[in-house]
Amino acid sequence: MSVQKIADRLKLDEKLPSMPWFVEQFINYKLPDLSPSTLLEYIRDYESFFGWMIVEGLSTATDYKQIQLLELETLRMEDITNYRLHLTTRTEGTNTRVTVSRKLSSLRSLFHYLSQIAEDDDFYPLLRRNIMAKVEVKRMHKPKDTAAKLKGKILEDEELLEFVGYILEGYREDIATNKQALYSYELNRERDACITSLILNSGLRVSEVVNLNLIDLDLNQKLMYVSRKGNNDETFKTPIYFREQAKDEIQTYLQLRETRYRTPKKETALFVARPNGQSSGKRMTKRAIQAMIMKYAKSFGKPYLTVHKLRHSFATDYYLQNDIYKTKEQLGHASTETTEIYAHLTDKTMSEAIEKRTDL
Repeated sequence: MSVQKIADRLKLDEKLPSMPWFVEQFINYKLPDLSPSTLLEYIRDYESFFGWMIVEGLSTATDYKQIQLLELETLRMEDITNYRLHLTTRTEGTNTRVTVSRKLSSLRSLFHYLSQIAEDDDFYPLLRRNIMAKVEVKRMHKPKDTAAKLKGKILEDEELLEFVGYILEGYREDIATNKQALYSYELNRERDACITSLILNSGLRVSEVVNLNLIDLDLNQKLMYVSRKGNNDETFKTPIYFREQAKDEIQTYLQLRETRYRTPKKETALFVARPNGQSSGKRMTKRAIQAMIMKYAKSFGKPYLTVHKLRHSFATDYYLQNDIYKTKEQLGHASTETTEIYAHLTDKTMSEAIEKRTDL
């Protein structure tokens, strides 16, 4: 099990006892099919909804665990509408349309299970009336819309190489007068360039980068074995190739990994950091990698660039030279519908193609 999944499973086990018995039953039913990370999001969504029910007087419970099935069964459409308004208009923590859609989908999954799958001792559904069946959850991520939002916010063409080069050398000039920043940069620049180059030449997710171990890397074959999102077989890792361009940065980093970060032999992580005040290196966190990319991106003149947009940058470049099915496999998408984003991002090739003329 990956590092992130282990952490999320621990949090899930910690939170589950505070939920009503029927939610625990639902989570256990879904556990073989969904990752702990997904189920943890479900629990957080149920905390939000149950907390709102208590505040609004739709439940007599004083905590989540006391919520009753009958209270869910007697909810009206007006209540769901008010909850949606609560999520979108509250002063603190206002949710985006995508987040609201996800929260409602979480509720639909629970209510569907209770009304269509789970049974009581007399073989009747646990929930006789499913109000969420009336709620339409619209798909928010249309590939063309997502592509439009990404325009100008990813790296294109020569920028992919330029950004890695900037991390290796160019950033030094921008922090030349800041001794503390300069010290940190000189310590980590080869590692940071390696991580960036690897993502830009393979399309890995940040969680996949964090979970990489030394043993997962086959430098000669330009291959990594990755725990992919949605794969619930913890013993299986997907082979993912990376481009030749990343090989030099990886080799340079590997030569420094043990000595520069004082990495102990027992540390299996490929990418490590040595936090302030600590004597030895340990696995980098997702947050550290995200902050690292944003730091360089801002100074590079691409303030909207994030780790995930590095993945988009690779995918757009890769799609230009391959078909949608190869792109889907490389990125680990569940369906080509998600991969269609890159078809829209590369529409410029269609406009260029129509202008080309050949003499007959």
